[in-house]
Amino acid sequence: MATLLRADPTFYASPRLAAQAPPETLAYILIVNPGDGPDGLATLDADRGSKTYGTVLNTLTTTYAGDELHHFGWNACSSSLCPYAAHPHVERRYLLAPGIRSSRIYVIDTKPDPRAPRIVKTIEPEEIANRAGYSRPHTSHCGPDGIYVSALGSPTGDGPGGIFIIDHDTFDVRGRWELDRGPQYLAYDFWWHLGYDTMVTSEWGTPNMIENGVNPEILLKGGYGHQLHIWDLPKRRHRQVIDLGAEQQMVLELRPAHDPSKAYGFVGVVTSLKDLSASVWAWYQEGNTWKARKVIEIPAEPADPQQLPPLLKGFKAVPPLVTDINLSLDDRFLYVSCWGTGEFLQYDVSDPFNPKKTGSVHLGGIVRRAAHPNSGALNGGPQMVEVSRDGKRVYVSNGLYKAWDDQFYPDGMKGWVAKLDVGDNGGIELDRRFFVQSEQRFHQVHLEGGDASSDSYCFA
Repeated sequence: MATLLRADPTFYASPRLAAQAPPETLAYILIVNPGDGPDGLATLDADRGSKTYGTVLNTLTTTYAGDELHHFGWNACSSSLCPYAAHPHVERRYLLAPGIRSSRIYVIDTKPDPRAPRIVKTIEPEEIANRAGYSRPHTSHCGPDGIYVSALGSPTGDGPGGIFIIDHDTFDVRGRWELDRGPQYLAYDFWWHLGYDTMVTSEWGTPNMIENGVNPEILLKGGYGHQLHIWDLPKRRHRQVIDLGAEQQMVLELRPAHDPSKAYGFVGVVTSLKDLSASVWAWYQEGNTWKARKVIEIPAEPADPQQLPPLLKGFKAVPPLVTDINLSLDDRFLYVSCWGTGEFLQYDVSDPFNPKKTGSVHLGGIVRRAAHPNSGALNGGPQMVEVSRDGKRVYVSNGLYKAWDDQFYPDGMKGWVAKLDVGDNGGIELDRRFFVQSEQRFHQVHLEGGDASSDSYCFA
């Protein structure tokens, strides 16, 4: 990979400076094929002045079938400007797209033609297994010293899951990140507080626990993830467990404060065994200890069992199923996707322990099937969410994970991605000009030049 003489212009020392960056003109979104064919990456026109705004400009098809592309990320970002960064002159050029089913990772080059990216390398599952002992890569983040990738489990489909490192220049797998994992066994997402030398990880389940859909027996026993793990980032050692309680099942997306001087963040919990509610918790440092408390609770909605999939009929309610959250770069607005009810929520979290609801939109939902202004009834619900660097635009898509999509939406799922505009003082409104549907399923969105979940910063 080429080395720049100057830092990449899309790197910003602080979130405040990043928020002043030019608006994105392109959005990249992963495509998951619901059948037997390969997946892909679509390039969407996000330039509001363009005649093709809100349409698919190009589709890259991957090499193999059966990957199920999941959470992808940039090879390098603003963390490269940290004082101790090992690679200050790499560029934001490549997207790493992991297959959560195949354990294969595609390295995709966006530079020759940003509208038509191309695959330049494939990291095979054997390399990940042999060098790191992991499989089912899930999430990648560009760190100051390498590309970090979480994995759900071992090559046999059991645990433990964890994190491995990919070299920025060669894209070779370096090896497993953890030197001492302590009691950590389940894995899912990870993020960090670079200013506090701290990593936080969350829990879902091993591949064998999730690949055939939600297992009611495991769920009702509280067997899915319900803990946060605190790590010493430079020493790569486990420090602390924060247990949210076994009733809090599936502790998923982590969103730390973007301001590196702040020691708090938010995590979404999919469901509570007590009442099918979903929740958002804030983690924070108090002295030398990290703690967490529930700050948002979203109740289940009563429903006619005839309108519910088999898994939910006995509960006579549709759960919110919070499957993704995202935080604006100014740490002001938190966005919450309720994939079950179809509600997309905005909260003012200027005071992170007292969120205030400031916006709500419905799209899809297990029962409601709320329409977009440009559509008929929709299935799926807001799932993956991405926020522009200036916080004025939000993108949502409806694909979660094929086995789970089919379980909660058994009549089939048509993929869609929508965009919302954000008011200066809060509030969200659907952009009538930006709505894309497909027979294939859309998963995560990332934006040209970076977005609210791409970068981490070392300066306030």
